Amino acid sequence: MRKQNMNRDWIATARTLSEALPYLQRYTGAVVVVKFGGNAMGDDEAMADFARDIVLMRQVGMNPVVVHGGGPMINDLLKKLGIESDWVRGKRVTDKRTVEVVEMVLSGLVNKRIVQAINDQGGRAVGISGKDDDLMVCEADDPELGFVGRPVEMNVQVIRDLYNAGIIPVVAPVATGMNDNETFNVNGDTAAGAIAGALQADRLLLLTDVAGVKNKEGEVITQMTPDEVHGLIADATISGGMIPKVETALKAVEQGVRAVVILDGRVPNACLLELFTEHGAGSMIRSTTPRVTPHAR
Repeated sequence: MRKQNMNRDWIATARTLSEALPYLQRYTGAVVVVKFGGNAMGDDEAMADFARDIVLMRQVGMNPVVVHGGGPMINDLLKKLGIESDWVRGKRVTDKRTVEVVEMVLSGLVNKRIVQAINDQGGRAVGISGKDDDLMVCEADDPELGFVGRPVEMNVQVIRDLYNAGIIPVVAPVATGMNDNETFNVNGDTAAGAIAGALQADRLLLLTDVAGVKNKEGEVITQMTPDEVHGLIADATISGGMIPKVETALKAVEQGVRAVVILDGRVPNACLLELFTEHGAGSMIRSTTPRVTPHAR
């Protein structure tokens, strides 16, 4: 009985690989920006699974670019250092001391942990931040929030150079300011959207801790156009923390990203399910809704 079960598993695996072939061909040479964050970053097994997926994407001819956050790790170190934060409208004020901790955690601890995880799975990863080669130049998003940045200039050639050399770029969302060599903390989703737009990426995958954008009945909406997204915001179907994510998606699509997908990063192999299966995963936002075909996504 055990041997029969194993045989069925092998057959199912072979069938899955065979069915994935059109999608593997479809994404050869494609640039896919992946925003990585949330609970998966603090779990070694989830980190290894994510890294394995990224290495596989590279192995089959895609150009993955990883952009990460690290809020919980920043909070932990601020607490250990006894640095208290002020808040404005529910958002942390990032002063000079805080932004130094942010850079230390994001460009150091978190970035290198992801790089190591990818290298451990047989990939070639290099960690950089938005400061490197002036990749991301920012101005203050809101003067009341201090050193929280909004990208105003993108110089993504360093990323192209890396993936053209077969290397997976891992980008920390810390950026250069326009004046006096300032350092800015940039929201991870915002940074990923700006990088994807500048690269004219085929896909931007925003990994979150929810299944996607849901309708009023609580069901995940699999595909949306910008007009439909605006309507869902207007009638409060999309609310709270999902609003900035869909706004990032809308801006990325406007800048030329072919499609943005908001999906649950807690699901094993979430990126592979989205890219290499017929039905994908999560909620896709694109400028037009394609005809329903096996290759619609």
